[in-house]
Amino acid sequence: MSEKNQRETLASRLGFILLSAGCAIGLGNVWRFPYITGKYGGAAFVVMYLIFLVIFGLPIMVMEFSVGRASKRSVAGSFQALEPAGTKWHWYSYFAIAGNYLLMMFYTTVAGWMMAYFYFTLTGELQGLSTAEVGDFFNKTLANPAEMLYWMVITVAIGFTICSFGLREGVEKATKFMMSGLFIIMLILVFRSVTLPGAGEGLKFYLMPDFKNMVGNGFGEAVYAAMGQAFFTLSLGIGAMAIFGSYIGRDRSLTGETLNILGLDTAVALLAGLIIFPACAAFGVDAGAGPGLIFVTLPNVFNSMIGGRLWGSLFFIFMTFAAMTTVVAVFENITAYSMESFKLSRKKAVKINVLLVTLLSIPCALGFSVFSKFAPLGAGSTVLDLEDFLVSNTLLPLGSLVYLFFCCSKKGWGWDNFIEEADAGNGIKFPRNRVFRIYVSYVIPVIVLAIFVMGYWEKIKLIFS
Repeated sequence: MSEKNQRETLASRLGFILLSAGCAIGLGNVWRFPYITGKYGGAAFVVMYLIFLVIFGLPIMVMEFSVGRASKRSVAGSFQALEPAGTKWHWYSYFAIAGNYLLMMFYTTVAGWMMAYFYFTLTGELQGLSTAEVGDFFNKTLANPAEMLYWMVITVAIGFTICSFGLREGVEKATKFMMSGLFIIMLILVFRSVTLPGAGEGLKFYLMPDFKNMVGNGFGEAVYAAMGQAFFTLSLGIGAMAIFGSYIGRDRSLTGETLNILGLDTAVALLAGLIIFPACAAFGVDAGAGPGLIFVTLPNVFNSMIGGRLWGSLFFIFMTFAAMTTVVAVFENITAYSMESFKLSRKKAVKINVLLVTLLSIPCALGFSVFSKFAPLGAGSTVLDLEDFLVSNTLLPLGSLVYLFFCCSKKGWGWDNFIEEADAGNGIKFPRNRVFRIYVSYVIPVIVLAIFVMGYWEKIKLIFS
């Protein structure tokens, strides 16, 4: 039997949808989305974000799934399997897998924060603290190297333990459990938040578009923020989605499946807003308070609520599930890459990568203590900022360009091959008309390139300001 026929497959279509959505659903949905929505005008920003999500997030995701499904390979061999003879598209696979490792080098630390805060809230360590004391608690936690290493290692260990049980028995089952738990907990928290006295103002801000307010806060900045959020939330361009395409059959069209995944991803982001904005309005706090919203502002809100310890614990276990679905999905991509590239068993690939990812994650975990004086992107920046910038503003946009050109160019896999794979099976088909082909081949790359350039321009201005 060939290696291709021996490849693991997912047990169900639902498993594919939840795994792919779990990879896309992460801290960007429930951490970054609410505070940039608060910053750029509430519902007006949400409308713009949804438009960008469909007009360029969807086509790129369909392309990444198509490359994975047609090749039946991870990013380790997908380009090599599909590229025309004599071309070098497979060179990108090294950058793509580097992006997966780099993403986990900081994501494991932030996921560890979520686990830590679930524990702190559940055990009552934040209860009774004043507003200033909650902020001090967060800063002291970051500055404690032993504690940061502990929670990072726990994250790595849990993620790879799940992968060690296999695709169906480990990754698929765990993701189904976490995604189910995530939605159940979110719905409970939404109900509690919207029934708080004074929550109406938060709902109005979040659900009633006010484009005048958005323009007043800087329309150009809001457009760029909406484009960036729509792009980065899906983690496209580093093969993190292609791996799940490689595990499924051709009975369903990929455009229809991608719409289901985008729907779940968007639902989580929107529900997160329904938790955060009414609660902030009810207690008179700023929902656009930046990343500190999760670890400083909201713990103060929970401290002010009746039963706040319970609601806070539920919130942080929900955040942990959101983070861990991404961790497990990317760890599976890393494991599959190691198995394919070095002909390792799953168990051996997991053992090697537990050690490797743990070692690579240490600089970020210690970035607020031992390495706190290292400011790679200007005063106040950290190792986390550098690693996040390299992934989000460099590898994701450039990798997306690679997938776009590979699927649209005659010198790559080509448009006809891409369309045949994307449209195989029942369901919604990818638009084939000439206008849309021109849009996908030329307009979307310009948009992605603009996001890439703007990301670097904003960072350069910050460094030299």
